Amino acid sequence: MEYVRDYTMYAAIFGMFSFVWFGWAQEKPRASWRIYIGLASAAALLVCLAGVYLSVKNWDAPSALSEGTAFRQYLITVCIEFILAGIGAFVLYKLKRQNVVASWIAFIVGIHFIGLTNVFDDPGLYLLAALLVAISILSLWIAPKLQVANSAIVGIGAGTVLFVYAVLGLIRYLSV
Repeated sequence: MEYVRDYTMYAAIFGMFSFVWFGWAQEKPRASWRIYIGLASAAALLVCLAGVYLSVKNWDAPSALSEGTAFRQYLITVCIEFILAGIGAFVLYKLKRQNVVASWIAFIVGIHFIGLTNVFDDPGLYLLAALLVAISILSLWIAPKLQVANSAIVGIGAGTVLFVYAVLGLIRYLSV
């Protein structure tokens, strides 16, 4: 079944979180990257706003979250994600490793998409999960080599992947 509203929400939510990750990328990137990160943030915000508009316009359209226990599974998955992300960030802060909090958050966000694959009946979320986990791990080596904040690498990587998924949500919506 095609879930039109879910595609519009992909655009809205992935667009919003793309915007947020690009914002976090501005912590300490190379100076020459700032304009591109800013432009990417603006593009993500525009896709987000288009998704919000289309979501509201199609609010009564079918959604995977309307099926059985899907909404409850969604809420449980998101709550577990927030708890693990928060605990990990707190522990990293206490260990004076705040520089890798962005990697930790991206790792947990990536893992949470594995659980959401069944909720939305969308195997494409496995790829999203794998990409976010890979970005979180690779950033630990890339950031020091480039002498930028870990959040710059994670933010650019996660922001880009989420932006692509937001745009794919719009494309899927338009192709229904």
